[in-house]
Amino acid sequence: MDEQTEAVQRMQDYIGVHVTEEITLSDLARVSCFSPFYAHRLFRTYTGFTPAEYIRKLRLAQSALRLKAAGSRVTDVAFDLGFGSADGYTRAFHREFGCNPGTYARSPIPITLFVPYGVKFRALRKEKIDMEKVQSVFVQVMEKPERQVIIKRGESAADYFAYCEEVGCEVWGTLLSMDALEGEPVCLWLPEGYKTPGTSTYVQGVEVSVDYSGPIPEGFDTITLPAEEYLVFQGEPFPEEEYCEAIVAVQKAMDRYDPSLIGYAWDDTQPRIQLEPRGERGYIEMRAVKTVE
Repeated sequence: MDEQTEAVQRMQDYIGVHVTEEITLSDLARVSCFSPFYAHRLFRTYTGFTPAEYIRKLRLAQSALRLKAAGSRVTDVAFDLGFGSADGYTRAFHREFGCNPGTYARSPIPITLFVPYGVKFRALRKEKIDMEKVQSVFVQVMEKPERQVIIKRGESAADYFAYCEEVGCEVWGTLLSMDALEGEPVCLWLPEGYKTPGTSTYVQGVEVSVDYSGPIPEGFDTITLPAEEYLVFQGEPFPEEEYCEAIVAVQKAMDRYDPSLIGYAWDDTQPRIQLEPRGERGYIEMRAVKTVE
């Protein structure tokens, strides 16, 4: 990464750690190793937001998650996350999400949460992948029940980066605001049987119960997946900046794996599933299988 990208990433990291505290431009200038004026300009250029806008959106997103978890009062959430007053917090929440925090706490609906993507990942995407660091990949069988998946389709995307260019990265923020069967959103590569004309292979979504009848965000639709067995491929924990290598390592292991050795065959009529790459748990991808007769 170049010096400017590293400086902005340091500012993002500082904000993430101190988001509930007072954060000044002087603080960000200090961690960036640039003047306050230049640090502000760099931050806006690389993230698309001023530091104040970024901090406000991050605090509002975290406040929504606290309200959704139940048991938190609006006033407590407002002051815990650095808002000067409950009234000011309520106005900011309504501007961001289109509803009042009290109403949201009583009856959460899908909203688009701000996701603080690190600028370092955009730079790392362009770097050459060093496969000498590939480590172990663990494989296990998992049974998933019949379920619905609320998805946002793209146009022609076959991977994450193309998908974000087509639909925007905000989709993940919406999915994070929704209750998922296994606690987190998913990414899927759809076989032809689940695609509609003129839409993408790669989609993002959230798995819900088969009898789900709650709200569906505008522009999303649902597919129903059958009960199925999957082989789960999980790499070792990795430094966040090595996420590309971690993904490639797991996908190469999956390509080489012969499921017939344990009595299965690939079932490519069902979507392949990707979980969010998180360094502390390793990269995880799932592929459907069927028992060999």
